[in-house]
Amino acid sequence: MSEIVLTTAQIMKLIPHRWPVLMVDRIVEYDPARGYIRGEKAVTATEWFFQGHFPQLPVMPGVLQVEALAQTMAVYVAQQEGFGDRIGLFAAIDECRFKRVVVPGDVVSLEVTMAKLGGRFGRGHGVAKVDGEVACEADLSFIIPREGVLG
Repeated sequence: MSEIVLTTAQIMKLIPHRWPVLMVDRIVEYDPARGYIRGEKAVTATEWFFQGHFPQLPVMPGVLQVEALAQTMAVYVAQQEGFGDRIGLFAAIDECRFKRVVVPGDVVSLEVTMAKLGGRFGRGHGVAKVDGEVACEADLSFIIPREGVLG
């Protein structure tokens, strides 16, 4: 395990995700000068998604790996001045590739490097790794809707 920069409780103060959808356990590296953040997700045998994906061969769904990267990006964005509690929504998932299965017992390293961050749009590259081996990578884009759009 790496040194903890942000705990789960601190992450939940920054982004709205909660169990069972919170996919980032801790932030272990944060470098705003580089536009970089790294989180971790410890995958346990009792994860809710293993009940059906797949009962005899538990594999973390790829879409949840992408979601974990997006949540890590959201933690980065929430710490930037002027963003605070503004909620971003997916705009695009590009060049997404899955290269390794993620199974119970794995600790997934969630690395995000921001490419662009404006007032209402952002884009970055995310890489999920297990033991240094790439499990998933994608270019992720999000928008922040105008005030009142989400209710």
